[in-house]
Amino acid sequence: MTQRDRKLDAFRRPDLKPGNGLSRRSFVAHGTAAAAIAALPAGAWAAVDRSHFSRVPPQYIAALAPPKATSGDNAETWGLWRQDPGPRGVRLKYLDRMENGVAPAGWRNDKNAWWLEEHGLLMEAPDFPMPAGEYLVTGDREVTSVLTVNPPSADGRQRWELADGATLYDVTHLRCRSALYTPAKTGGSCSPKAAREGDFPVSPGAAMPPVADCAKQDYQVLIVIGLPKVV
Repeated sequence: MTQRDRKLDAFRRPDLKPGNGLSRRSFVAHGTAAAAIAALPAGAWAAVDRSHFSRVPPQYIAALAPPKATSGDNAETWGLWRQDPGPRGVRLKYLDRMENGVAPAGWRNDKNAWWLEEHGLLMEAPDFPMPAGEYLVTGDREVTSVLTVNPPSADGRQRWELADGATLYDVTHLRCRSALYTPAKTGGSCSPKAAREGDFPVSPGAAMPPVADCAKQDYQVLIVIGLPKVV
């Protein structure tokens, strides 16, 4: 076991396997509150100057940009899950448990724009647009960086940048996959009932599977582990 693994394990429950501390699967299997505490990676936290950040239970960013990008001007197309959507999701085989498009967790599904994650869970949409501010982000691998999202400009575009030359790929959590599905044709239909359970789980870093009659937009997922301290 490496020194990094030992640091991570100090923050995990004994029954969580190394490397799974931040995965949504851990949240499903072990409970949101316990996993949120266990998932804060000591190694990632120590990798940057954290003097003006406070730890937070993990939040998740849905990002769109080339993997090698270090900055851009399209953060208005990014979204933020303020809590892990995995445990609040609905498995494909249990879609009949949704009443009038409302999941048991209370969120409403948009039949014309719905989200799937890597285990075949239908999940709530993130909040759009991405709120301006600073975020301590990680992919639970080697790199932790500060993501700065600027307020919208006059044309509505939002600039973003990662500190210290980090790329979007560096801070992407490869085990978390997500995609937005919309009708492929104007006026057409696109249903999660057409998704095939056999296409899941999706391998780390792989594209989400196609669904019949649907257009698909894959998103990278970044994990937020810290926010600026409130003075």
